[in-house]
Amino acid sequence: MTTDLTRLTMHALAAAYRAGEATPSQATEAYLARIAALDTRVGGYLTVTAEAARAAARAADARLAARRPLGPLDGVPLALKDVFCTRGVTTTCGSRILEGFVPPYDATVAERLAAAGAVMLGKTNMDEFAMGSSTEHSAFKPTRNPWDLSRVPGGSSGGSAAAVAGDLAAAALGTDTGGSIRQPAAFCGTVGLKPTYGRVSRYGLIAFASSLDHPGPITKDVRDTALLLGAIAGHDPRDATSVPEPVPDYVAALDGSVAGLRLGVPREYFTEGLDPEIARAVREALEVLRGLGATTTEISLPTTDYGLAVYYIIAPAEASSNLARYDGVKYGLRVPGRDLIDMSSATRAAGFGAEVKRRIMLGTYVLSAGYYDAYYGRAQKVRTLVKRDFEQAFAAVDLIVAPTTPGVAFKHGEKEDPLAMYLNDVFTVPVDLAGIPAISVRGGFSATGLPIGLQLIAPAFEEARLLRAAHAYEQATPWLERRPELS
Repeated sequence: MTTDLTRLTMHALAAAYRAGEATPSQATEAYLARIAALDTRVGGYLTVTAEAARAAARAADARLAARRPLGPLDGVPLALKDVFCTRGVTTTCGSRILEGFVPPYDATVAERLAAAGAVMLGKTNMDEFAMGSSTEHSAFKPTRNPWDLSRVPGGSSGGSAAAVAGDLAAAALGTDTGGSIRQPAAFCGTVGLKPTYGRVSRYGLIAFASSLDHPGPITKDVRDTALLLGAIAGHDPRDATSVPEPVPDYVAALDGSVAGLRLGVPREYFTEGLDPEIARAVREALEVLRGLGATTTEISLPTTDYGLAVYYIIAPAEASSNLARYDGVKYGLRVPGRDLIDMSSATRAAGFGAEVKRRIMLGTYVLSAGYYDAYYGRAQKVRTLVKRDFEQAFAAVDLIVAPTTPGVAFKHGEKEDPLAMYLNDVFTVPVDLAGIPAISVRGGFSATGLPIGLQLIAPAFEEARLLRAAHAYEQATPWLERRPELS
């Protein structure tokens, strides 16, 4: 087979395996060679597990040769964001405080991918503890956007999105707490899905904000997203928030039809601050969807303006609680001190980066005596209103269509003001607060050749509907034909 195996989607690679045109070992070696040649420029990986990947690929070779594959992901080379625990493989969360930490167990998603025969190439870079929108806040190195190396890939799952966009992995897993799958997917021109809260187990996911963290796939096309979601979704008794809902056949849902779907367009998402190129791309996407038989109507999500404020109270509050465990006593970094308090203080000062410290201090403040009701308690009430907005909208429409981000990928160092960085999440945060599924797909390109993300949002546990509409749009547009010139 003369085709560069690293350019293939997961489903095309699996078809090549079945046809005897390629083997998992050949694909794995192609990816490892490309990572060795290019990742010094992209910075997508923190750890490359080359020998383990080769061993997994050889095992997949044998299963495929015996015509006993484990499923459609058998032998497919994937990457995991470095927020998922992986037995025997360093897991840092992009932080010095966990540098060298090797978990004794696998996250549920890692277990399920291994059971499906997937080959793990390594762990991808991320903003420290998933706190960031650019992957400039990793403690180890920045990640660069394969479409333009002077620009950020988004965050916090920027390493995963950049690896997929740059053909350094066939697909990857990320996490979405305030937009950390969808925003980097938009910036890097990949597909990124945030499932319903509870659809994918959080067991073994190192927590940022426990009520907001969502594991999910980042892929080259929508069919791959359906395949990967099918492999990782489902109830897990080890996660108390995992929901025992049946998992549909997501690939079977990709019938190419959106005829009769009612699409809502929230007026609050087309306001000052939205890049005119993105507004135009979304409106052109709506024309495509109408041409496929969908209908559109303007809707209102009145609490949209409060989403960021609510998120930046609730998420730091949960982070301040979750990150209290990093005290230098049990695992991770330890900086010696005169006593226990001095040691913990020195460890945290040395181990946490500036953005993590900022959010811990903010979260501790809003939870403190005298301020809890004024900030955290009130934010939880407004979160309920945000969720209610979506429920009322979905009484009238089947899906919501909106921009993923207010702008395209920005240059490294361009948004040093934290508030300017937080504004990147204005269209993604409300969906996390509501816990409902959303997907970002390519919706076009800017005049400078940068990808534009189109976001589709669905009611809880309607990922199949979401994927069906996204796939129909993807098939009706030429955007997948373009790829970054990274060589």
